[in-house]
Amino acid sequence: MNGRAGRAMVAQLPALRRYALGLTGQAAAADDLVQDCIERALRRIDSLQDESRIGAWLRTILFNAFIDGRRQLRSRAESVETELLETLPDPGSNAQTRHELQQVLRAASTLTPQHRQVLLLVGVEGLSYREVAEEIGVPLGTVMSRLARARDQLRSVLEAGAPHAGAAAR
Repeated sequence: MNGRAGRAMVAQLPALRRYALGLTGQAAAADDLVQDCIERALRRIDSLQDESRIGAWLRTILFNAFIDGRRQLRSRAESVETELLETLPDPGSNAQTRHELQQVLRAASTLTPQHRQVLLLVGVEGLSYREVAEEIGVPLGTVMSRLARARDQLRSVLEAGAPHAGAAAR
């Protein structure tokens, strides 16, 4: 691995951790996921064909590691730790605002991994629908459909009150 690729990986760490936190909902699990991602990336660095796309390449590795981990822990229910709230921009000292943010995070944890992936890439990482489609290898319409379903599921869970752990998105 050349020094430029190594520096590019290091520069991606904050975004990878943010993405991992969104997927896992748990800071410790996110840290483990990022570490697993970087280990896999270092073993496969020769497969990186375009260093300008290292962010997309790492996010793909991270998401695949996340799915692998979910397969191993399928019987365990996910929960959002309150420490995740500490890693987000300060929503203010307003207790109501923090409570609402916590509800949204818990509602997001009810989404399927594929719906959560698209929601995070568009809503948090700011990728265009086309960029997401290219990154995850699905048609543009699939991205739009997953995003619409993710938003509908979030809305339903939030309107129903407390989110139901493990509820699946449509």
